[in-house]
Amino acid sequence: MAHIAPKPESRIGHAERDIVTLGIATAAIILFVGTGSSVVAPVVRSLMGTGLGPDKMLLNAMLLNIALIIFGWRRYKQLSHEVEERKKAEAHARTLAETDPLTGCLNRRSLSAGAEALLAGGGVLAGSSVVVMMIDLDNFKQVNDFNGHSVGDQILIESARRIAALLPAGALVARLGGDEFACVVACDPRRPEIAENLAAGLIEVLSAPILCNGAPVHVTASVGLARSSADKSDPAELLHMADIAMYHAKKEGRNRSHWFEAPMEDELRFRKELEDGIRRGIANKEFVPFYEQQIDLETGRLTGFEMLARWQSPTLGHVSPEVFIPVSEDIGAIGELSECVIRQALEDAKAWDPSLTLAVNISPMQLRDPWFAQKLLKMLVTANFPPKRLEIEITESCLHENIAMVRSLIASLKNQGIRISLDDFGTGYNSLAQLRNLPFDRIKIDRTFVTNLPKGEGNAAIFHAIALLGKGLGLPITVEGVESPEVLEMLRQYGDIKGQGYLYGQPQSAEATREKLAGLDLLRGVQSEPAHVVAAPSENASIAPDGGLRLSTG
Repeated sequence: MAHIAPKPESRIGHAERDIVTLGIATAAIILFVGTGSSVVAPVVRSLMGTGLGPDKMLLNAMLLNIALIIFGWRRYKQLSHEVEERKKAEAHARTLAETDPLTGCLNRRSLSAGAEALLAGGGVLAGSSVVVMMIDLDNFKQVNDFNGHSVGDQILIESARRIAALLPAGALVARLGGDEFACVVACDPRRPEIAENLAAGLIEVLSAPILCNGAPVHVTASVGLARSSADKSDPAELLHMADIAMYHAKKEGRNRSHWFEAPMEDELRFRKELEDGIRRGIANKEFVPFYEQQIDLETGRLTGFEMLARWQSPTLGHVSPEVFIPVSEDIGAIGELSECVIRQALEDAKAWDPSLTLAVNISPMQLRDPWFAQKLLKMLVTANFPPKRLEIEITESCLHENIAMVRSLIASLKNQGIRISLDDFGTGYNSLAQLRNLPFDRIKIDRTFVTNLPKGEGNAAIFHAIALLGKGLGLPITVEGVESPEVLEMLRQYGDIKGQGYLYGQPQSAEATREKLAGLDLLRGVQSEPAHVVAAPSENASIAPDGGLRLSTG
């Protein structure tokens, strides 16, 4: 409930009534003293039977005085209580205005005021500067979504306690919102290692497991540091610089610290431009599907395509998937981006021969969307695309995040006839466990196992073991990275394997793919005998500069 301060005129009214009450009580006490001797003595003599009673008017006057004294005392107590409650309300309002209600840390406004005082010299030793540290808990949103908001609150409270316990006396700590904290510390500019050691200590204590509901929860932290100087003494500017440095620490791999450097601002400006461009690009349909051929390696027959996302920005030019996909995931736009290109791919693939399949790799972020299966089925219905021709690829490395949700998603999609492939098999932590627990229709072997085949017997032995495992489990295999005739020849000995790679050409746009299929008589209405059409390796094939990344960070 909001506390509203009384208006000035109401306070004046309170003061006037207080003075009147005080005057009445004082007058009553004076009258009581004046009439008491004239009334009390006759009352005592009357009770003892030795005299007449008191004058009735004087008795009534004394009784009135007693009533007025009692009234004055009660009013005094009420006023004292009101003053006490007002003080508590003002203190509570001040606390709410200056601190974060969850953690008890300062908030942004009070941190700025405290930082200004430190920068002005209050509490800072002569010759010292101020270091601002921006602390952000890594992947806190995923931890919060997976474990629940109550666990997230416990993590924030414990993180704030650990930060405050490690800071030196006189330092300031604030929660700026979400999982972001900021510290302001006085430090000797000639000894930057003191601030660096403090940042390292903060990272260490924050990475220690936090016990929530009897189970340990692990988080890490990234820290950005900025130091005040003669020309940089504005708290808001220092916070901005520390924020940039913190994002740089995240970019370098998280769970580390970094000092602010001037070129970082240009990076942040580009990042902001990239984020805005992605949001505009989704709205303007700038993201389009490209298609990479999938070939039956034994017969050379074209069996389908994998859809890849490409972006040609009007302002930024060609942006590699390696750049825009991680940013899209960070800003929560990957789901909308993916749905946009999948929707277009389904429309494109409708015109292909019914024997050709469409493979789509979904982002790990989409696995956390409980409505993804329904969204995909709605797109299939809208496009009138047969579910049996669609294959969804799920990257193995993200399965450990929420295996129950993935199992539910796979079951929903398979019930509709969609096939599910385990992508990048062999690169995760629980490959065999996932094959045993989840009903996949196919495994897709990561390109690193394929491109290294000619480089030694050890690589061939690993691939051979994976291929035999797939055969033993009754799971057909797709391989990535078929980039040379030598690799192709080695793969053909395994029989029924599907492959893709730049030996067969680079991914192509929808228009180029349609022209290719028209030339092979693999478009609806013009096909002849698609089962016998063979896709030959491209003579001028080369590896694309961006590596042909799929719609996933893997």
